Order: sequence, then structure tokens, then C-alpha cells
Amino acid sequence: MSVLVVQNTARGGPGRVGAWLSAAGLGLRVLRPYAGEALPTALGGRPLVVLGGGFLPDDDARAPWLAATRRLVGQALADGTPMLGICLGGQMLAQVAGGTVRGAYGEPEFGSTPIRLRPEAVDDPLFSGLGETVPAIERHVDAITRLPAGAVWLASSDSCPYQAFRVGERAWGVQFHPEAEAGNITAWDRTRLAAQGVDRDRLHARAAADEEAAVAAWSVFTGRFASVCRSAGRARRP
Repeated sequence: MSVLVVQNTARGGPGRVGAWLSAAGLGLRVLRPYAGEALPTALGGRPLVVLGGGFLPDDDARAPWLAATRRLVGQALADGTPMLGICLGGQMLAQVAGGTVRGAYGEPEFGSTPIRLRPEAVDDPLFSGLGETVPAIERHVDAITRLPAGAVWLASSDSCPYQAFRVGERAWGVQFHPEAEAGNITAWDRTRLAAQGVDRDRLHARAAADEEAAVAAWSVFTGRFASVCRSAGRARRP
């Protein structure tokens, strides 16, 4: 089984989530529409991962491939195909399913951030048992302001209430970046971070201190998503 991965920026690859999916026996087809690669018109039963990027989910003027990506997200929801949306991808899942997203809304989040799991996460297939609070790297200024009707609200942070949610049985959205490692922060623009009132070296040090706990949680999370993908694939076979 292969997973379709939509990468929206040159540096925004699947990172360790891709490595964990591969280790779980899933192939990856990473699509790079920002570089002109066409997206498929249909998922064909393949699970979908939509990564982050510095766009709103409907910012078609700057990123014209987002319309095709939204159609794939809608197809995953309609067919019950497993999907994971990360940052922009999570916001897109929320919007396509009927929620709302606002640009430059609320307090921006950068670097390793405590993610608090809600009681609803206790029996969630991906989040169950990860711990009450788990660190994850954040990098966003836009935010989900309303979850879709019927969505299961799974996690929050001090500055951003909608950190994780599930739509239906097999579609998850997260605001944070489980694929990002502490070392990624060293490539972030120091000047732009300073304009937001944060210091890159401090962000990196905090993320490095949290790395072991982050890997322990998000590797399990990703492995469970791989299991959902395999189970869905078996269910589709005649």
C-alpha cells in the first residue's frame, strides 16, 4: 500500500513521519505541486497525508494547487479513506468538512509546545494513551476557529484550542508538526522570528530538550495511523 503525501513547500517534506510510515511497511508517493507536479484526480483508495505550508487552505491565488488538494480531502471524507492533515493540512480538513479557519488569528505559536490531550482522546485510535501532555513543534500564525459539526476535539494548547481533531472514523487533523525535529528549527529565519518576539536559539534548545518525549509519542501516533491505513486497505479488498 502506498500513501499519497501532498508537500506544499520545498522545505516542508514528510520528515520523520514519512520515515515512520515507511518503517511500518507503507510506501510513500510524495507529490510536489508547488514545483509543478500535477495532483491526481482521485485517491484510488490510497491514504492521504497533507503537509503544512504558509498558506490558508483556500489561498488559491498564491497556491493554485490547493483547489485540487481540497478535492482530494473531500474525497477522503466521502469515501472513508484514511487521512492525516498537518498544520495547513489540518486546517484544510477542518474547512472542507465545514469548519472555519482565520488568517493571522490569535497568538502565533513557534517551537516546542505542550499539547494537552482532552478526555475525548482516551479512546481515539491514534491519541489514546500518549499521555496527558505531549510536546510537539509548532509554527503557525493562522488558526482553526471552529471545528466541523460532529468532529471529535482531541487536543489543545494554551494559545490555540484546536490542536487536534478527528472527522468521522479515519480523518485526523493536527495543528502541530509531528514530522518536525528540533534540528529543523536551526533553519528557520532568525529575523522573522525576532519580529514575532521569539529567539531561535531558545526555541531550538527547548525543542532539543523535548525531543525524546516527542519521538516517543509521535512515532506511536504515526504507527497507529499506518495500522488504520492497512486495515482500511484490507477492508476494500474483494
